[in-house]
Amino acid sequence: MARTKIVLAGEGGQGVQSIAKILVEAGYEAGKQVLYIPNFGVEQRGGVSIAFCQISDEKIGEPRFAKGDIVIMLSDRALDRCEAYVDKESTIVYDTSVCTHEPNCECKRVIGIDANRIANEQLSSRVFNIIILGALLEATKVLELSDIKNAMEMALGKKFDAKPELRELNYKALEMGMGLVKESAVHNG
Repeated sequence: MARTKIVLAGEGGQGVQSIAKILVEAGYEAGKQVLYIPNFGVEQRGGVSIAFCQISDEKIGEPRFAKGDIVIMLSDRALDRCEAYVDKESTIVYDTSVCTHEPNCECKRVIGIDANRIANEQLSSRVFNIIILGALLEATKVLELSDIKNAMEMALGKKFDAKPELRELNYKALEMGMGLVKESAVHNG
């Protein structure tokens, strides 16, 4: 792996920045070079929140990039705002239960997952972002599951210790997200 460029975009409050922080912490702890640039737009709450992440085996020479290898879009406004980061080599993951239309751009692969609905109906709305993290992990294979779990322990360990059922819930959400991408690959090809 040379360098994986990731764009995560959603509405403020969807946990986009939390996903990015766990992802780059996992990369760092796994001995990778990592870079994370948050972008909140004009409004910090209620606006589109974007996180630009890079994970690489080698030194990252340039902090900014024009096109993502994977672009995660979690709302209609995120779709509209982030199509500019997509090219024919990009993979798009979007939430079919939140977005009212599909991404409309030329890319290598589009993965539609029902993350928000599944979180609300089967787990808890609070782990929606962890489902997305699992989907990102499976779609990119940029890190190992154990790397992500270790970073989750670092970020959420005190909460997990206080309420052990939260650890199980978050790990289940992570694995569900991975499963949604695996399922998409079976159905699409």
